[in-house]
Amino acid sequence: MVYGYIRVSTDTQTVENQRFEINKFCAKNEIKVDCWIEETISGTKNYKTRQLGRLLKRTQKGDIIVCSELSRLGRNLFMIMEILNICMSRGCRLWTIKDGYRLGDDINAKVLAFAFGLSAEIERNLISQRTKEALARKRAEGVRLGRPAGVKTRVEMLKPYKYHQRILHLRAQGYSLYYIANRLHMSRNTLGRYMRRFASK
Repeated sequence: MVYGYIRVSTDTQTVENQRFEINKFCAKNEIKVDCWIEETISGTKNYKTRQLGRLLKRTQKGDIIVCSELSRLGRNLFMIMEILNICMSRGCRLWTIKDGYRLGDDINAKVLAFAFGLSAEIERNLISQRTKEALARKRAEGVRLGRPAGVKTRVEMLKPYKYHQRILHLRAQGYSLYYIANRLHMSRNTLGRYMRRFASK
Protein backbone atom coordinates (compact mmCIF):
# COMPACT_ATOMS: atom_id res chain seq x y z
CA MET A 1 0.00 0.00 0.00
CA VAL A 2 1.11 3.54 -0.75
CA TYR A 3 -0.20 6.17 1.66
CA GLY A 4 -0.18 9.89 0.97
CA TYR A 5 0.05 11.79 4.26
CA ILE A 6 -0.98 15.45 4.38
CA ARG A 7 -1.09 17.70 7.44
CA VAL A 8 -1.93 21.38 7.77
CA SER A 9 -2.01 23.33 11.02
CA THR A 10 -5.09 25.51 10.49
CA ASP A 11 -8.35 25.52 8.57
CA THR A 12 -7.09 28.52 6.56
CA GLN A 13 -4.29 26.43 5.05
CA THR A 14 -4.97 24.26 2.03
CA VAL A 15 -4.04 20.64 1.50
CA GLU A 16 -4.03 20.98 -2.27
CA ASN A 17 -0.40 22.08 -2.57
CA GLN A 18 0.81 19.04 -0.66
CA ARG A 19 -1.51 16.75 -2.61
CA PHE A 20 -0.16 18.17 -5.89
CA GLU A 21 3.46 17.64 -4.77
CA ILE A 22 2.78 14.05 -3.71
CA ASN A 23 0.91 13.17 -6.91
CA LYS A 24 3.68 14.67 -9.04
CA PHE A 25 6.33 12.79 -7.06
CA CYS A 26 4.45 9.48 -7.29
CA ALA A 27 3.91 9.86 -11.04
CA LYS A 28 7.63 10.47 -11.50
CA ASN A 29 8.43 7.33 -9.50
CA GLU A 30 5.71 5.30 -11.23
CA ILE A 31 3.68 4.57 -8.11
CA LYS A 32 0.10 5.46 -7.19
CA VAL A 33 -1.34 6.59 -3.86
CA ASP A 34 -3.81 3.94 -2.64
CA CYS A 35 -5.02 5.87 0.40
CA TRP A 36 -4.90 9.52 1.44
CA ILE A 37 -4.58 10.59 5.08
CA GLU A 38 -5.41 14.26 5.62
CA GLU A 39 -5.66 16.11 8.91
CA THR A 40 -5.83 19.66 10.19
CA ILE A 41 -3.92 19.71 13.46
CA SER A 42 -0.79 21.22 14.96
CA GLY A 43 2.41 19.28 14.43
CA THR A 44 3.20 19.74 18.12
CA LYS A 45 0.33 17.39 19.03
CA ASN A 46 1.46 13.87 19.84
CA TYR A 47 1.26 11.70 16.75
CA LYS A 48 -0.55 9.00 18.77
CA THR A 49 -3.62 11.24 19.10
CA ARG A 50 -3.61 12.10 15.39
CA GLN A 51 -4.63 10.18 12.30
CA LEU A 52 -0.93 9.63 11.73
CA GLY A 53 -0.83 7.42 14.82
CA ARG A 54 -3.66 5.24 13.49
CA LEU A 55 -1.90 5.05 10.13
CA LEU A 56 1.34 3.84 11.70
CA LYS A 57 -0.54 1.07 13.54
CA ARG A 58 -1.92 -0.40 10.33
CA THR A 59 1.15 -0.16 8.14
CA GLN A 60 2.77 -3.42 7.06
CA LYS A 61 6.10 -4.49 5.69
CA GLY A 62 6.62 -3.00 2.23
CA ASP A 63 4.12 -0.16 2.64
CA ILE A 64 5.21 3.35 1.67
CA ILE A 65 4.20 6.62 3.35
CA VAL A 66 4.79 9.67 1.17
CA CYS A 67 4.66 13.20 2.60
CA SER A 68 5.94 16.54 1.41
CA GLU A 69 8.55 16.95 4.18
CA LEU A 70 9.53 15.62 7.60
CA SER A 71 8.01 18.62 9.38
CA ARG A 72 4.58 17.36 8.27
CA LEU A 73 5.08 14.47 10.68
CA GLY A 74 5.82 16.70 13.66
CA ARG A 75 7.59 19.78 14.95
CA ASN A 76 9.62 17.93 17.55
CA LEU A 77 12.84 16.09 16.82
CA PHE A 78 12.13 13.40 19.40
CA MET A 79 8.68 12.76 17.95
CA ILE A 80 10.02 12.45 14.40
CA MET A 81 12.73 10.10 15.61
CA GLU A 82 10.11 7.89 17.30
CA ILE A 83 7.99 7.83 14.12
CA LEU A 84 11.00 6.83 12.03
CA ASN A 85 11.78 4.05 14.48
CA ILE A 86 8.21 2.72 14.21
CA CYS A 87 8.43 2.73 10.42
CA MET A 88 11.70 0.80 10.47
CA SER A 89 10.45 -1.75 13.00
CA ARG A 90 7.37 -2.43 10.85
CA GLY A 91 9.32 -2.58 7.60
CA CYS A 92 7.44 0.45 6.29
CA ARG A 93 9.23 2.92 4.03
CA LEU A 94 8.92 6.68 4.50
CA TRP A 95 9.60 8.98 1.58
CA THR A 96 9.70 12.77 1.85
CA ILE A 97 9.73 15.00 -1.20
CA LYS A 98 11.39 18.28 -0.20
CA ASP A 99 13.93 16.65 2.14
CA GLY A 100 14.69 13.90 -0.36
CA TYR A 101 14.63 11.13 2.26
CA ARG A 102 13.82 7.52 1.32
CA LEU A 103 13.82 5.76 4.65
CA GLY A 104 13.31 2.02 4.78
CA ASP A 105 14.63 -1.06 6.51
CA ASP A 106 18.15 -0.62 5.18
CA ILE A 107 21.52 0.60 6.34
CA ASN A 108 20.93 4.18 5.13
CA ALA A 109 17.76 4.48 7.21
CA LYS A 110 19.51 3.06 10.27
CA VAL A 111 22.43 5.45 9.88
CA LEU A 112 20.03 8.38 9.54
CA ALA A 113 18.01 7.20 12.54
CA PHE A 114 21.26 6.99 14.54
CA ALA A 115 22.10 10.54 13.47
CA PHE A 116 18.67 11.75 14.59
CA GLY A 117 19.08 9.92 17.88
CA LEU A 118 22.53 11.38 18.48
CA SER A 119 21.26 14.88 17.63
CA ALA A 120 18.35 14.44 20.03
CA GLU A 121 20.64 13.29 22.84
CA ILE A 122 23.01 16.20 22.28
CA GLU A 123 20.11 18.65 22.19
CA ARG A 124 18.68 17.21 25.41
CA ASN A 125 22.04 17.42 27.20
CA LEU A 126 22.62 20.99 26.02
CA ILE A 127 19.20 22.09 27.24
CA SER A 128 19.84 20.45 30.61
CA GLN A 129 23.27 22.05 30.90
CA ARG A 130 21.96 25.51 29.95
CA THR A 131 19.21 25.20 32.55
CA LYS A 132 21.66 24.20 35.29
CA GLU A 133 24.01 27.06 34.39
CA ALA A 134 21.17 29.59 34.37
CA LEU A 135 19.92 28.44 37.78
CA ALA A 136 23.44 28.51 39.23
CA ARG A 137 23.98 32.03 37.88
CA LYS A 138 20.71 33.25 39.41
CA ARG A 139 21.60 31.73 42.77
CA ALA A 140 25.01 33.42 42.62
CA GLU A 141 23.26 36.73 41.90
CA GLY A 142 21.11 36.23 44.98
CA VAL A 143 17.88 35.61 43.07
CA ARG A 144 15.42 33.58 45.10
CA LEU A 145 14.09 30.70 43.03
CA GLY A 146 10.60 29.28 43.25
CA ARG A 147 7.26 30.94 43.97
CA PRO A 148 7.61 34.39 45.50
CA ALA A 149 6.42 34.65 49.10
CA GLY A 150 2.87 35.90 49.39
CA VAL A 151 1.84 34.92 45.87
CA LYS A 152 -1.16 32.64 45.87
CA THR A 153 -1.04 29.31 44.12
CA ARG A 154 -3.71 28.31 41.63
CA VAL A 155 -5.63 26.28 44.21
CA GLU A 156 -5.56 29.15 46.72
CA MET A 157 -7.33 31.36 44.19
CA LEU A 158 -10.31 29.01 43.94
CA LYS A 159 -13.42 30.05 45.85
CA PRO A 160 -13.78 26.82 47.88
CA TYR A 161 -10.23 27.09 49.19
CA LYS A 162 -11.07 29.54 51.98
CA TYR A 163 -13.72 27.10 53.19
CA HIS A 164 -11.42 24.08 52.93
CA GLN A 165 -11.53 22.93 56.55
CA ARG A 166 -15.22 23.71 56.87
CA ILE A 167 -15.98 21.67 53.76
CA LEU A 168 -14.02 18.71 55.11
CA HIS A 169 -15.78 19.00 58.47
CA LEU A 170 -19.25 19.03 56.87
CA ARG A 171 -18.36 16.10 54.62
CA ALA A 172 -17.12 14.15 57.65
CA GLN A 173 -20.53 14.73 59.23
CA GLY A 174 -22.18 13.13 56.21
CA TYR A 175 -23.55 16.24 54.47
CA SER A 176 -23.92 16.05 50.67
CA LEU A 177 -21.99 18.25 48.25
CA TYR A 178 -25.31 19.75 47.18
CA TYR A 179 -26.07 20.81 50.76
CA ILE A 180 -22.56 22.19 51.35
CA ALA A 181 -22.54 24.13 48.09
CA ASN A 182 -25.90 25.75 48.92
CA ARG A 183 -24.77 26.59 52.42
CA LEU A 184 -21.55 28.20 51.19
CA HIS A 185 -23.28 29.94 48.25
CA MET A 186 -21.27 28.34 45.45
CA SER A 187 -21.88 26.18 42.43
CA ARG A 188 -22.28 22.44 43.02
CA ASN A 189 -20.02 21.78 40.01
CA THR A 190 -17.32 24.13 41.34
CA LEU A 191 -17.34 22.38 44.69
CA GLY A 192 -17.35 18.97 43.05
CA ARG A 193 -14.31 19.77 40.92
CA TYR A 194 -12.50 21.17 43.94
CA MET A 195 -13.21 18.09 46.01
CA ARG A 196 -11.99 15.74 43.30
CA ARG A 197 -8.72 17.61 42.87
CA PHE A 198 -7.79 19.12 46.22
CA ALA A 199 -9.88 17.87 49.13
CA SER A 200 -7.32 15.26 50.09
CA LYS A 201 -4.51 17.84 50.26
